[in-house]
Amino acid sequence: MPEGTPSAGHSLYIHRGTRAVQRMVEFAPATGGLALWVRHRDLPADADTTPAPLTTDGHTIFYGAAFERLPIEEQAARVAHEVLHIALRHPQRFVELQQVLGDVDLQLFNLCADALINSALSHLEWLRQPATAVQLDRLLTTVLGIDQPVEKSLLEWDVERLYRAIDDRRPPPSGGRSRTPRQHGGQDADTAGGATTPAPQADGTQAAAQPDGPKSGRVRAFGCESERDLVPAPGTRGPPEAEAEQAREWSERLIRGHANDGAHSMLRTLIADLPRSRTPWEQVLRTQLARSLSPKRDVSWSRPSRSYIANQGRAGPRHRMPWEPGFSAAKTVPRLALIVDVSGSIDDALMARFTREIEAISRRLEAGLVLIIGDDRVQRVEQFAAGRADLGGLTFTGGGGTDFTPLLEEADRHRPDIAVVLTDLDGPARFRPRWPVLWAVPESARRAHVPFGRLLPFD
Repeated sequence: MPEGTPSAGHSLYIHRGTRAVQRMVEFAPATGGLALWVRHRDLPADADTTPAPLTTDGHTIFYGAAFERLPIEEQAARVAHEVLHIALRHPQRFVELQQVLGDVDLQLFNLCADALINSALSHLEWLRQPATAVQLDRLLTTVLGIDQPVEKSLLEWDVERLYRAIDDRRPPPSGGRSRTPRQHGGQDADTAGGATTPAPQADGTQAAAQPDGPKSGRVRAFGCESERDLVPAPGTRGPPEAEAEQAREWSERLIRGHANDGAHSMLRTLIADLPRSRTPWEQVLRTQLARSLSPKRDVSWSRPSRSYIANQGRAGPRHRMPWEPGFSAAKTVPRLALIVDVSGSIDDALMARFTREIEAISRRLEAGLVLIIGDDRVQRVEQFAAGRADLGGLTFTGGGGTDFTPLLEEADRHRPDIAVVLTDLDGPARFRPRWPVLWAVPESARRAHVPFGRLLPFD
């Protein structure tokens, strides 16, 4: 049984944070009770090497010996802070964002997560946050020049969006591990904050040093006295299905707790950073394409079905059964049309992940593939035999405006069973095909309007 969890005949495992948890439950019974869903573990005094009195890996709160020397109001604030890190799935979301971007600076991500949680707790008078606690409204004003009430900020910003807005680090020097092209600063390293410390990664390795841009440099200076309390480790994030279920459960607990506590809730408002339960886009893509590309049997009127033969034998020679046709294997090979909008904002790393998934699906389903590349006109058409798609060596160049009409018309000439359009959806589509269309868009275009078909956001 995990340490710190309730059990029959065992009211609560006694740990360094027990008094703080009791205070949380006394003042905010529902949201404070979230601490009872969390594991608690005391670190031995001789093994406590972390500068922060409390840390979390996303499942357990680890208490250092220094925690016991804090006043009870600050103890409650720190435990509530770590509980919300776990409830909001911040360590798991760090690992997920790292898988998407290729490199995420843990210190910057930690500061973004801390700002959201500290602002969500800032209305409570029965706890006292550390003097070094970063606040969301001050971070937005200092780094992004956004001046707005904290309630509005909490309703608009989640940790991923905030991190993307402030991370303008530049690629590592030649020979280092490259990061996914994103927003980069335009100054030299010695004028942009100058931080070149390698970013710690969830797998225990370090990425190549990346000089800070203006924004990330200001964030690092703004939170220089803040303690890093997120310690994601290998295994922090489980299988996608389990992660989606955990996110759903924690979101429901937060919503119920906030509703039950009312004005006494540990959440200032139902913040935008609530964990979202999302089915991985790869799973949606596989399911949708499998439905359309799986070989379908043809009805054959020249041969009877087995049930007709069996029933005819039982009926005897003097009774004539209604004819029941049989089935034969499909004569046509299913075909997928992949349309790539080269004028869109799809970076190379995202394109590589998407094309690998398309290749695997076409091989598994033994489907032919027609690749159509273009912007406001068709730039290139490639055809691949069933199960032999090789998209790794292709280059995608364009740069014009976007018009899906000629691209869809070209796809229609090849009579596909389904088409996937990789785009940011910034253009008209005046041709509506008879076959289904799946619009695969980056996360930034999640709210874009699709003229027809289904929207598939991926990140």
